[in-house]
Amino acid sequence: MRHSPLVAVLTVVAIVLLSSGPAAAQAPPAASDPPRTADGRPDLSGVWDFRTVTPLERPSALADKAFFTEEEAAAFASQRVEASNVDLNRSTTATDRRVNGTIETIDLRSAYNNFWYDRGDSVVGTRRTSLVVDPPDGRIPDVTPQARERAAARAARSERISEGPEDRSLAERCIMGFNSGPPIAPAAYNQNVQIFQTPNTVVLLNEMVHNARLVPLDGRPHGTIRQWAGDSRGRWEGDTLVVETRNFLRETSFRRSTANLRLVERFTRVDQETLLYEFTVEDPTTWTQPWTAEIPMRLSQAPMFEYACHEGNYGMEGTLSGARAIERDLRRPLG
Repeated sequence: MRHSPLVAVLTVVAIVLLSSGPAAAQAPPAASDPPRTADGRPDLSGVWDFRTVTPLERPSALADKAFFTEEEAAAFASQRVEASNVDLNRSTTATDRRVNGTIETIDLRSAYNNFWYDRGDSVVGTRRTSLVVDPPDGRIPDVTPQARERAAARAARSERISEGPEDRSLAERCIMGFNSGPPIAPAAYNQNVQIFQTPNTVVLLNEMVHNARLVPLDGRPHGTIRQWAGDSRGRWEGDTLVVETRNFLRETSFRRSTANLRLVERFTRVDQETLLYEFTVEDPTTWTQPWTAEIPMRLSQAPMFEYACHEGNYGMEGTLSGARAIERDLRRPLG
């Protein structure tokens, strides 16, 4: 009998929730004291929203300015939102379609515009000018010569017809990608992660691609099986949950890093409404040095929604059907 991945994820989440037992009744904590679980750990559970217009890298125009003033933050956010609208207006295209014998003109912008995007309309609560906090200039370090060679190879592949699914990106194949990472980084829409927590396990369920990571907290060593989302292990350092992930399968969905990626994530509930998420990435075959980003997430009362991306949808069928047709033409005898 075959079971769908979504059924497997929901089953695991249900087991985790049932194993946690009822939470002990507690008085509402002070703003400076985050809520805690029955075993005394900070309670990280809930749906966390990480939308923001703060860029991953600090814009060059801001140079050494690490933080906005309140007025600058409001102006920057307004400019980012307006720029997004302008870009969409510039890309407006129209097409004709026949409906019941009548030709209708369709504005393609209405199919995928800011109504569907959910980038947010404010900078992060810390008012940082970039999500990257290390290096101090807020910029991602240079890539290595190996990374440049891989980029050139990808560009060459893009010039030829795709022969198989491996020629397409993980995001296009709906295996991994977009903002779910790992690591988690704001992008486009579905910018929520739900955390389930027990004394021995944490589950990180991303709304995007319905990617779920099970993170054991019992001290077991990393496994030896490489996986698309890597092999995660967690531990508590004071009131911070530290998750280390390694053993990625091959290329990852995060900025063209490789199977050599080592990811360290930190989750700290700083108050009732805020979960500080930090990640450090290290891949000596991609970047010349490790780098760190910081994203304050906000507690959301909205539910998680299904993201119905699945391998084989989008343009995959047409792309591969076209490749097979070309192969048949090449095998057809001349004359």
